[in-house]
Amino acid sequence: MDNQPPEKLKGRYRWIKKHSASDETGGFAIELTAEDRRGLIADVSGLISHYNGNLTYMQSWIEYDGATHILIQIEGSNSIDSILEGIASIASVKSVNLRQTYSRTYGKRVIVMGGGAQVAQVASGAIAEADRHNIRGERISVDTIAIVGENEIAQAVRAVGRLHRAAILVLAGALMGGEISDAVRELKSQYGIPVMSLKMAGSVNRVSDIVVTDPLEAGVMAVMLISHIGKFNLLKVYGKEY
Repeated sequence: MDNQPPEKLKGRYRWIKKHSASDETGGFAIELTAEDRRGLIADVSGLISHYNGNLTYMQSWIEYDGATHILIQIEGSNSIDSILEGIASIASVKSVNLRQTYSRTYGKRVIVMGGGAQVAQVASGAIAEADRHNIRGERISVDTIAIVGENEIAQAVRAVGRLHRAAILVLAGALMGGEISDAVRELKSQYGIPVMSLKMAGSVNRVSDIVVTDPLEAGVMAVMLISHIGKFNLLKVYGKEY
């Protein structure tokens, strides 16, 4: 295991520990539906910029009936009503609604992947601990995927860097290494997302930030590591095995 975590990970992790996902200031979200057409997103983002809004997140998808849905999270603008009215007047837009941001409703995400039974145990510990923190005002959610195969897991690990609000990845399995270890290094250095792994055969333990033997305990510790309220700090326990 490296003696020190990557600089990207250290900077991002310090921000995560300071940030309470349920206590945002100045941010709001807008959901709109429209008939799909070329230039729609450009028109919407241009209007937001006109009212000094900073577009911090955008998600768009086309429903089964062909309608386009766009969710936009905005900071920096006090002109909520003007933005809503302006978007409603854009050609092909059918409806516009003010929504809460994903950070406020779902918060930071614990991502758990690997073997099915072990994933379930890690998730159980994480959900129980997240419940305790969320009662006190935080927002921490738990996402899981049971997946096998070196290439399949490696690709899933790399994709975590593209997940909105992902705060920590837990790898749960009996054997992981090779391309998976390479993907873990990339996730940490390029995206700054910390990685916890269960104690297992293979090289992945040597590149993870923290190794935990018990799956339930791993889930609990993963939540504690990203909690704004909790004092457990990854940078102080980096490289340790529990």
